[in-house]
Amino acid sequence: MKSFNTILILATAFLAVFGEAAFPVLRHWLGAQVDVLPGLMVYTALNADIVTVSLLAALGGLWFDALSANPLGVSVLPLFAIGYVIYLERELILRELPFAQFILGAAASAAAPALCVLLLLTGGRDPLLGWGSLWQWLVMTAGGAIATPILFEFFHRCQHALGYQPRTETSFRPDREIRRGRL
Repeated sequence: MKSFNTILILATAFLAVFGEAAFPVLRHWLGAQVDVLPGLMVYTALNADIVTVSLLAALGGLWFDALSANPLGVSVLPLFAIGYVIYLERELILRELPFAQFILGAAASAAAPALCVLLLLTGGRDPLLGWGSLWQWLVMTAGGAIATPILFEFFHRCQHALGYQPRTETSFRPDREIRRGRL
């Protein structure tokens, strides 16, 4: 069950990154790229183990950087930081409420590009920053916030349709008579 969930999360991350790069219609229409990896990291941190969080951060960050203008590996640490913080506090988070999913998705989608820019500035790079960057950051935050509850519903339906559902009934029937004694 855990390996099915991990494979489903990583396949979704790969398809999401590929879809963002291959179909730039939304990017041209809005003037900014909507990134669903932070929302996917929110789902993963709330519903999977730390190994899956680490795999998503490493592979998703590398896939995203390979198809963008980012230096390779700069998105890995922000994704892992977001996932690790949510993973540590997941017992306190109301994960089933769409409003909570929306807020967590907005916070993660706002933090990921901010941490990437901070890493780029710390590493001596000179990213293009201006008033247009504020618009792109707002679009990424809103898009990630909207995508997070959709991702939760998608994974819930996939788990229900494809995952193993344990039986809740027992083999003991209450109307069965148990004979005790000799023969």
